[in-house]
Amino acid sequence: MKTISRRTFNSTLGKGIGAATLLGSSAFIVANATSQNKKKLGIALVGLGSYSTYQLAPALLDTEHCYLAGIVTGTPEKEGVWASKYGIPKENIYNYQNFDSIKNNPAIDVVYVVLPNSMHADFCIRAAKAGKHVICEKPMAVSVTECDAIIKACKDAGVKLGMGYRLHSEPYTQEIKKYVREKTFGNVHYITADAGYRSRSNPEQWRLNKALSGGGALMNMGVYAIQSVIYGTGENPVSVSAQEYSTQPDYFKDTDETITAQFEFESGTVGNIMTSHNIRANRLFASCDQGWYELDPASTYIPLAGRTSRGDLNFPQESQQKLQMDDFAKHILLGEPNVAPGEMGRRDMIIVEAIYKSIALGGQKIQLNIPVGYGL
Repeated sequence: MKTISRRTFNSTLGKGIGAATLLGSSAFIVANATSQNKKKLGIALVGLGSYSTYQLAPALLDTEHCYLAGIVTGTPEKEGVWASKYGIPKENIYNYQNFDSIKNNPAIDVVYVVLPNSMHADFCIRAAKAGKHVICEKPMAVSVTECDAIIKACKDAGVKLGMGYRLHSEPYTQEIKKYVREKTFGNVHYITADAGYRSRSNPEQWRLNKALSGGGALMNMGVYAIQSVIYGTGENPVSVSAQEYSTQPDYFKDTDETITAQFEFESGTVGNIMTSHNIRANRLFASCDQGWYELDPASTYIPLAGRTSRGDLNFPQESQQKLQMDDFAKHILLGEPNVAPGEMGRRDMIIVEAIYKSIALGGQKIQLNIPVGYGL
């Protein structure tokens, strides 16, 4: 398998894409980071791909407790464009080689790692050693061992660690969690979650390269499905069995295309997930002894939609990324609960590894030794 370095990754990503095109007009220049209210935490985005460009950076224009203070990129052409658009001073702009010097910059409080999965552990650990709080985009890493290393590094450095699990700050998801907590519809008997899309844009993209992604649909959309059946029941699963299939092996030659998995829970609830890079799907449904609830869509950036056996759900639209980053900032500044701690990311990787193990063993049931309440 061909290994792709950080330099090759950035070079490939930049081909044919003008930084100015990615970021649009510079008419939206905001005040220089040095003039920001220091009651807000300064966040540095590591990796300026589409998620940082179109979701995180715009959200940081509206956050109440944090702001975009710096960037880390391997593409020099992006430095000036981002500096101009977001008022980022030169001393707050880093590349992958000089990243460790961020420890000397008091303007940076939080490092948000938004890189290919195989690079998460490296930069999360380096950020922690630099004394910066860490947000890690999902999945946390490519193995449970790497998750352990990230958690240890943050603990040793005395910094906070949060996962980029935006949905836990989003009102539709919070309503589902409330139903579970208060048993609004009684006990959950069956739950199912689907998360997928059709990947057609670029067969050379990093998500289809196992060296960078660590896996395919399961490591990407599958995390949403796993999360859904857990917060939709309020329980961690006790066992899982899984199957994999591919309808286009020539396109998905290095990573999994579609995976289905069946979960058992201590309460007796049963659950199913489906995740795919070749099927459009975005739904959570739970059947309870006093009704049912559903989110469809359940994990998109656009407003979610929900309904129950008692009526539709309706919440105002607000950036999920804004809510997520403000929640993490409030955890640091005000001591509020960490809604998506590192233990949650580690738990999900325990489940991911068990699913891959089950597939390798022909669908055999794998017991999950997850401590009660861990990551919930």
